[in-house]
Amino acid sequence: MDYEWVSAGSAGAVKAKKMTTTNESHIKNLLIAIGEDPNREGLKDTPKRVVKSWETLFGGYKQNPKDVLTTQFISNHKSMIVCDNIEFYSTCEHHLLPFYGFCHIGYIPNKKIIGLSKMPRLLETFARRLQIQERLTDQIADSLMEHLDPLGCGVIIKSKHLCMVCRGIQKRNASMITSSIRGIFFQSHVKDEFAQLINLKSKDT
Repeated sequence: MDYEWVSAGSAGAVKAKKMTTTNESHIKNLLIAIGEDPNREGLKDTPKRVVKSWETLFGGYKQNPKDVLTTQFISNHKSMIVCDNIEFYSTCEHHLLPFYGFCHIGYIPNKKIIGLSKMPRLLETFARRLQIQERLTDQIADSLMEHLDPLGCGVIIKSKHLCMVCRGIQKRNASMITSSIRGIFFQSHVKDEFAQLINLKSKDT
């Protein structure tokens, strides 16, 4: 999908309209490919609705994680900061089907902190793209380390994948858990604290 969005006015508006029309034509061709009539009453405006919905579902391509974390505050806080149970929706790049669930993000500051809303915003920046859960988890952790430079961070995601629910193995109760830890979070006591704060039992293996 082409995300070369332009401001309204003159040539820019014409270009944006042309791109939208092209994308709608692609959706119309997909409807034909599955055996549907894109001109029947219920489907006449479907290509337009799909393109509009994709602006939201894949809006993360227009966002830069660095911009999300630009505003930072000097702080002497030395303990862990956690934002847990952040709900999210994303789209699996393998079958273009949704996966959704909850994300837990924590970090230990290194003289700088961010506003609480920035962690959900960072999640949304990466979730609203074609994704796999493993990469999504890593991207959040890596961005925190790169742009905030904390002593360490941890990210845990638990989600359900419709590509495994409504097709393939068709296991509706199965979920997937991924984690990414960086820096000081590799230390056992820090990892345990993170697990306790997000209400996960830490088990010795």
